[in-house]
Amino acid sequence: MAKPLRVVFAGTPEFAATALDALLRAGFEVPLVLTQPDRPAGRGMKLQASAVKELALQHGITVAQPRSLRLDGKYPDEAAAARQALLDAQADVMVVAAYGLILPQWVLDWPPLGCLNIHASLLPRWRGAAPIHRAIEAGDAETGITIMQMDAGLDTGAMLLMEREAIAATDTTASLHDRLAVLGGRMIVAALAAGADLVARPQPAEGVNYAHKIEKAEAQIAWTQPAAEIERRLRAFDPFPGGLSQLDGEAIKCWRGEVCAGNGQPGEVLSVDERGVVVACGEQALRLTEMQRAGAKRLPAQAFLQARPIAVGARFTA
Repeated sequence: MAKPLRVVFAGTPEFAATALDALLRAGFEVPLVLTQPDRPAGRGMKLQASAVKELALQHGITVAQPRSLRLDGKYPDEAAAARQALLDAQADVMVVAAYGLILPQWVLDWPPLGCLNIHASLLPRWRGAAPIHRAIEAGDAETGITIMQMDAGLDTGAMLLMEREAIAATDTTASLHDRLAVLGGRMIVAALAAGADLVARPQPAEGVNYAHKIEKAEAQIAWTQPAAEIERRLRAFDPFPGGLSQLDGEAIKCWRGEVCAGNGQPGEVLSVDERGVVVACGEQALRLTEMQRAGAKRLPAQAFLQARPIAVGARFTA
């Protein structure tokens, strides 16, 4: 029986932790994990380990958290220590999933079998940092996972495996993320098991676009947009950064909505009932069905309105 591959894993959030868990369950040896440094989080802003670090420590795996891997960069000592840790790991391959650091050429050249990336889109569509969000925002009917042989470009490497996943009309980034995380874990196990049997295919030159990082400022709702576009953005920006609007000087987070018939000045409240708050948009209207006040919980419209009534004719503004 062939000896299991030794895999160095590089990743940070829950998406990556799901893949690491799949590799460990499949019996691959993981001598080293790379992940982002602990970050302040929560109301107390206490340092919090990444999901990948927490899982690695549970399994007794060595963890390295360099702020950079560039030997000639801002943190050369941390990069040099990480380089030594990689050499000591004597791994066959490196698996990367939502790591958050650019891999310099020396890292790409280091493992005998190269570096494989788990990317949450159907490449070359949605290269970049936020492929799940942008696919929902754009109204794509499907997305998926691509297992890619990494090169020096931004998600430009040759493709080894690809599987498609339908995007439901009710999908949020959170729900689609969870399905793609499981799919990515299954696919990276399959890719490593297949080894040399996989054929690397260059990415098509057509259809390239970029999923730019989600900025907090994008939460602001522009009611002059068509209702269908706003509805997609609410789902794309759930759980972060949500949809934000002002009502009578108060910031209101809008989490879910349904496109419906209606005409009025953009942002104008057309009707209010237990089903939600109907707001006029650039085209049609949006019935808000889940909202949140500052410092409070997300609530279905009926419960929200009991605590914070909204009158017909009121105006949501930027």
